[in-house]
Amino acid sequence: MAATGEEQQGAKAFYVTTPIYYVNDAPHLGHAYTTVAGDVLTRWHRQRGEKVWYLTGTDEHGQKVMRTAEANGVSPQEWCDRLVEEAWKPLWEHLEIANDDFIRTTQERHTARVREFVQDLYDKGEIYQGSYEGPYCVGCEEYKAPGDLLDGEGEWAGQKLCPVHKKPVDILKEENYFFRLSEYGPKLLEHYERHPEFIQPESARNEVVSFVRRGLEDLSISRSTFDWGVKVPWDDKHVIYVWIDALLNYATAVGYGSDQAKFEETFPADVHLVGKDILRFHAVIWPAMLMAQGLPLPGKVVAHGWLMVGGEKMSKSNLTGIKPQDLTGHFGVDAYRWYFLRGIQFGQDGSFSWEDFSVRYTSELANDYGNLASRVAAMVNKYFDGLLPEAKGAGEAEQAVRDGLAKAVAEADRRIGDELDFSGGILAVFDFVKQVNGYLTEQQPWKVAKDTSPEAQERLATILYTAAESLRACAVLLNPVMPRTSGLLWDSLGAEAALGPLAEQRVQDAARWGQLPAGSTVTKGAVLFPRLEEPKDA
Repeated sequence: MAATGEEQQGAKAFYVTTPIYYVNDAPHLGHAYTTVAGDVLTRWHRQRGEKVWYLTGTDEHGQKVMRTAEANGVSPQEWCDRLVEEAWKPLWEHLEIANDDFIRTTQERHTARVREFVQDLYDKGEIYQGSYEGPYCVGCEEYKAPGDLLDGEGEWAGQKLCPVHKKPVDILKEENYFFRLSEYGPKLLEHYERHPEFIQPESARNEVVSFVRRGLEDLSISRSTFDWGVKVPWDDKHVIYVWIDALLNYATAVGYGSDQAKFEETFPADVHLVGKDILRFHAVIWPAMLMAQGLPLPGKVVAHGWLMVGGEKMSKSNLTGIKPQDLTGHFGVDAYRWYFLRGIQFGQDGSFSWEDFSVRYTSELANDYGNLASRVAAMVNKYFDGLLPEAKGAGEAEQAVRDGLAKAVAEADRRIGDELDFSGGILAVFDFVKQVNGYLTEQQPWKVAKDTSPEAQERLATILYTAAESLRACAVLLNPVMPRTSGLLWDSLGAEAALGPLAEQRVQDAARWGQLPAGSTVTKGAVLFPRLEEPKDA
């Protein structure tokens, strides 16, 4: 889905990133949640006609990956290769993620540039040698402030636990290299003040501002107790701290130090999507690194909440990890993509339950949307031999539908494209779907069809054209969210032949009425959202 068009030549791409994910295990719902959100956002901007670049990938260095590989009896590189090719990339294909690039931190295009970046900082005096001792969580790959630790109980009584992983921390003492992060506190606070949109949502911004105001310590940017990482250029006894390595993927993937033209038309990111547990890395350390190197800062760092199951964060470590395929096999890929963005307010924690998914699927997808598409296609076939009739004599009821569509398009475009309010944007479209269903219920075309007078037949034609044209717009608006079913609906309406590929329709033009020409062939295609079967007990 690469961007095209002469008007985009030389324009900066709308650049969106996910975090690069640790490959210590297979992906779960939490990883897929972030990646689907980024996919919907970038598909939306593509459908606006913009040039877009969507990056995801994997974080393959660090002690956590090394220990996992050792536990599985293979080298770290073998472990990473296996997980990426057998678990991560196949899942993104399965979920129809249209990423433009997939970066791995073990690739030469990344590691060489990381060494150059860090060497530059060292040469500028931004990095110095020192020693550090403190509590370190391997799961987070992060030194912890003693005040943030939890007191262990039961088998871990008397030990200090990581507040995220609820496991004992290691007490490390190392001779390391340090980045002068403490000097960037005032500059960061000034940036936050001048750009209040930089950290979202507001609760996340408040947390970061408060953290920085308390004063920043210099950051250890190397490790010397293990060797699975990028070597420090001037001292190969050290490897670069995995978070410094990882954050730089946002620059190296788009040509930093290797393709200046690509870099200038892409960097910096317009949106970094992150989980709230890694917010400080992206909103404090990353911009400070860029400031030190004289590079532009990203537009937004947007922190979403955690997915919860039984009140616990979704992860393998607390045994609430669920494979996305467990759900897509039952509900379908499009419904999966729709549910997590529709049912959870992006930026807040959200609880997943099979029961809630089932209820929403049946009510909104099958009954409201899917049934509307089936009814309209069936009536056009029954009453007009499958050829879309011409609307004549539209009245107040039809104008209300047009007005409802204009409102839905404007609200969905603003909420999804600008505000990353996926839930609100999707709800705006489904409110319009409900309006069209209500319109059909009120106009009762099945009753009008019984009157064979010319006036009644013209009225029937107007009703069905209004419903079909409404569905044309819905297919455009929902294509970034549910590309497969939107494509099926587009084909069912005969829109491909009449209007061209769905991906080329502009969301901002979706409300322009009368695009679907009379005479288009409407077919009764496959049911968009089949009724759910009861899952079999394992």
